[in-house]
Amino acid sequence: GQVCHAVPSELSNGLPLDDVAAVIAFTYFGVKILSEAFEEDEGKSAMDEEFEEAQEVVQENDMTNSNAGAQIASIFGLVFAAEFGDRSFLATIALSAAQNPVSVAAGGIAAHGIATGIAVIGGAYISKYVSEKVIAIIGGTLFIIFAITTAV
Repeated sequence: GQVCHAVPSELSNGLPLDDVAAVIAFTYFGVKILSEAFEEDEGKSAMDEEFEEAQEVVQENDMTNSNAGAQIASIFGLVFAAEFGDRSFLATIALSAAQNPVSVAAGGIAAHGIATGIAVIGGAYISKYVSEKVIAIIGGTLFIIFAITTAV
């Protein structure tokens, strides 16, 4: 992320490359999520497919008789593999290009912890009342808002 700061200003013509990269990434993900939300309901959505893949992995790795350490290691591996390279991962890269990396790391860790807590505790409950489409619209809109606030 800090590579953009090392580019001589003569090459970038004074244009803040890190902010440009962040705006492009946020806009891309916002538009992508919103377009997925408004697609026709033909078959399964991307979230449904990811959920089914996660269920298959859990069923393949039945760890009900394992110790706590093995369960934690298995869950860590599954979550790490799912998160590596996804939208939040790439958004964090874009943020670290535009902001202080220590602040981005602290904010990212806190946000991921809270988001995971919400997913674990309230995911099943919320899904009874809020559709996947509404959640996608909110998420896509937030990415667009992040792009606008970064650009300003």
